[in-house]
Amino acid sequence: MKRCLIADDSNVIRKVARHILESQKYEVSEAENGQEALDRCKHQVPDVVLLDWQMPVLSAMEFLAALRVTLSGRRPFIIYCTTENDPAEISRALAAGADDFMMKPFDRAALLGKMNEIALAA
Repeated sequence: MKRCLIADDSNVIRKVARHILESQKYEVSEAENGQEALDRCKHQVPDVVLLDWQMPVLSAMEFLAALRVTLSGRRPFIIYCTTENDPAEISRALAAGADDFMMKPFDRAALLGKMNEIALAA
């Protein structure tokens, strides 16, 4: 079973993503801020992290930097989730360590399409 961490301060986004992913047999955990996401990754490394770029406590940039330092070896595939369609911001996210990006709000087809892309690339 694939594991996915949904790191987003929006309860609605977390619940929608959880429902979609669990219907596809993903084991899902949630974090409402960057520090909680980092702690969850330290405890059990997920296969994929859906990472909101605008998070409290520990920003997404700080999370990515800390994740690089904390995890040796395998690290999760990071999908940067954003409401901004700014190429410069997307480039910054990818340069900081995100592997891909997805626009929010997303629907079932968009999320599962992205997860299938990851599976095919693996």
